[in-house]
Amino acid sequence: MTAPSPLETAAAADVPADVPTELTDGYHMVVDALKMNDVDTIYGVVGIPITDLARLAQAQGIRYIGFRHESNAGHAAAAAGYLTKKPGVALTVSAPGFLNGLVALANATTNCFPMVQISGSSERHLVDLKQGDYEEMDQLAAAQPFVKAAYRVSRVEDIGRGIARALRTAISGRPGGVYLDIPAAVLGSIMPADDGAKTLSRLVDPAPRQLPAPEAVDRAIELLASAERPLVVLGKGAAYAQADAKVREFIESTGIPYVPMSMAKGLLPDDHPQSAATARSLALKKADVVMLIGARLNWLLGHGQTGWNPDAKFVQIDIDPKEIDSNQPIAAPLVGDIESVLDALAERTKPGQIAAPSAWREELGARSAQNVAKMAKRLEADPHPMQFMGALKAVRDVVRARPETYIVNEGANALDIARNVIDMHVPRHRLDSGTWGVMGIGMGYAIAAAVESGAPVVAVEGDSAFGFSGIEIETICRYSLPVVTVIMNNGGVYRGDDTNPYDDAPSPTTLMSAARHDLLIEAFGGKGYRATTPAEVTAALTEALASGGPALIDCVIDPSAGTESGHISHLNPKGITVGNITPAKK
Repeated sequence: MTAPSPLETAAAADVPADVPTELTDGYHMVVDALKMNDVDTIYGVVGIPITDLARLAQAQGIRYIGFRHESNAGHAAAAAGYLTKKPGVALTVSAPGFLNGLVALANATTNCFPMVQISGSSERHLVDLKQGDYEEMDQLAAAQPFVKAAYRVSRVEDIGRGIARALRTAISGRPGGVYLDIPAAVLGSIMPADDGAKTLSRLVDPAPRQLPAPEAVDRAIELLASAERPLVVLGKGAAYAQADAKVREFIESTGIPYVPMSMAKGLLPDDHPQSAATARSLALKKADVVMLIGARLNWLLGHGQTGWNPDAKFVQIDIDPKEIDSNQPIAAPLVGDIESVLDALAERTKPGQIAAPSAWREELGARSAQNVAKMAKRLEADPHPMQFMGALKAVRDVVRARPETYIVNEGANALDIARNVIDMHVPRHRLDSGTWGVMGIGMGYAIAAAVESGAPVVAVEGDSAFGFSGIEIETICRYSLPVVTVIMNNGGVYRGDDTNPYDDAPSPTTLMSAARHDLLIEAFGGKGYRATTPAEVTAALTEALASGGPALIDCVIDPSAGTESGHISHLNPKGITVGNITPAKK
């Protein structure tokens, strides 16, 4: 054994015996707390004061996916939460970066996706006295109206508690977005490593089961058993629950027809004989007892009023009792988590007690057959220039042979038509604009799906919607992700043939008709394709998926294709100028 040098001996003599030899800081505490609670991926944008936090997380084995804009990183974290049933984590800088991320955090809360946004912030004593610090903002106060909960860590020894509380809040009960504020001074604070380790904890049962009351289950069974025209509506909450086999068992054992909301498509295959998706209007208009599984009677379902049988009675499974009666009286509320409720229904229902009358199933089946035949004729048409239907049929046919492919979808017409054309056969493989109908989720959701699953992703984008997050194709290329972006390019918001009656400037809905999105991805090393016919879409998508790398297909669509606001044009307010706009004199 080598004796210590005189310099080492002198240095050791200068250190008091009671001073610990190991220290930690706020950066390490955050990373240690995340790892202790199985967080393995962070989506974010670095800068003051969180750059070293991302570096350290990566060095400690947490996967870090760096974005070009915080909103897109947040959308990725939200989608990761939905797909994995674990809180997705987004990391942002202070003030403007925090606000950019807040859009996605609010959207996650609205969609009931578990997500935590961790943001660095400026010095509290300067912010509170409004002394003009760098990126000064009371971020906690700004976040609170838009999230499930917001917390701030003010001491380094509270980091473990703050991380644990944020993760539990995001995933327990009705999932949602949680904001966690960590000031720069806390991140840089130093404390003894042993003392710091004692403040960290691993969550125990962060999303406990919530069982329904037996009398509530019996009430629902009696109502369903009395129905002449029962219907089940599957929402994305049913997909999030990952109780796939139990959902299918309930549907098939009772014979009740069902309508899936867009992100619930694939829980049962779209061609399932009990699917009433292609007879939705008739199903809603005539159903006398409706069971909502992970679906809410919000605007997407006409608030349970428009288009519905006015005498319909509702059974609703929801984990949040506040959701009950929010739009319509709920005759049989079942408050609990979906898996527990379905277990209770299976346990307490007598064999054959709930059964859909054959006449009702046959009526819906006949209407479905009629509508499917009509759609088939529309899909077989091959007009020139290319229409949405032709391009999307080509996408459908290619991905049908690859059911492991995730579909991300946003836009107006691109969303509405793709939802009806591209059928799904696997749960949680369709992600779209969701409850808020927000644009800009596309590239974030696509990146999360690829990162979390490793499977191929096809993002079907309207050209306008793509513009909200299009720069993230650089992120896709940087991480060599298997994402193929398919742009429905009709040169406009909704459509590209609007005109400006006053002068030569573009109209409010006009985009660049000659845009070459395919060249955009080539700037970052991806593969670009330009398609003007369905056959070219088929060839490009087949090749792109086979390559397993980043690609973009610019589908040139007829500029006159599409309708104003897609299927929700009725939400546009009607004023005296509608259809009667007269240009001013120059």
